[in-house]
Amino acid sequence: MTKVAVTGAAGRMGGRIITAIKEAAGMELAGAAERTGHPMVGHDAGLVSGCGELGVAIADSLEAALADADVLIDFTFPEVTLENIAVCARLGKSIVIGSTGFTPEQRAEVQKLAATIPVVLAPNMSVGVNACFKLLKETAKILGDGFDVEIVELHHNKKKDSPSGTAVRMGEVVAEALGRDYNQVANYHREGMCGERTKEEIGMQTVRGGDIVGEHTVYFIGMGERIEITHRAMSRDMFARGAVRAAGWLGDKPAGLYDMQDVLELK
Repeated sequence: MTKVAVTGAAGRMGGRIITAIKEAAGMELAGAAERTGHPMVGHDAGLVSGCGELGVAIADSLEAALADADVLIDFTFPEVTLENIAVCARLGKSIVIGSTGFTPEQRAEVQKLAATIPVVLAPNMSVGVNACFKLLKETAKILGDGFDVEIVELHHNKKKDSPSGTAVRMGEVVAEALGRDYNQVANYHREGMCGERTKEEIGMQTVRGGDIVGEHTVYFIGMGERIEITHRAMSRDMFARGAVRAAGWLGDKPAGLYDMQDVLELK
């Protein structure tokens, strides 16, 4: 039995993760945390999430939430995640990170702490999205430099980072397959007389609106033909199920930084 703690337990994503834990074989909710002063602190995490009473009260202390847990699932924000992973490292707990928007410096800090505990860090926990990563790598290798690459992502109007971590990872996968440096070829902005498109660039376009859970399309555009690889998220449940799967997978792993490609054995 893998015992899991969840941060942001009263939020939309936290609630879906708690429900996914309840539904998964071999998984048990052992702790739940929220920020100090949150009105749901002290309430049963299962009742707050809508999946029924679980006998686990939401705490305002991560240390308290982790007391009986093996692993933490964290879908917060980079600054909060860095604080949480530091607590996990001090307590010797594993962590699954679904937060996005990390700067290179923040990611380096995660890498440093992963030398002491097992960490799964993935911009998208969906099994389908990670299958797309694999497809994108192979497609880019087959097509080579003869096709222009453009990436368009759509999300709800509450999303704070742009472009999404998933879109960035898609761009990185394609760039790596083509022997390019993503940070050098990503083009986030076109306006006015910006000149012709370069052969190496990867266009990154963002749409925000309504309640779109998440949609990503990578276009490989050639002369007279176009290939589109699209993933559409219909609900947050797939992210929750992927995170719970990653938490179970971490059980016997040594310290290190892993991603969903490791969890799904796609490497």
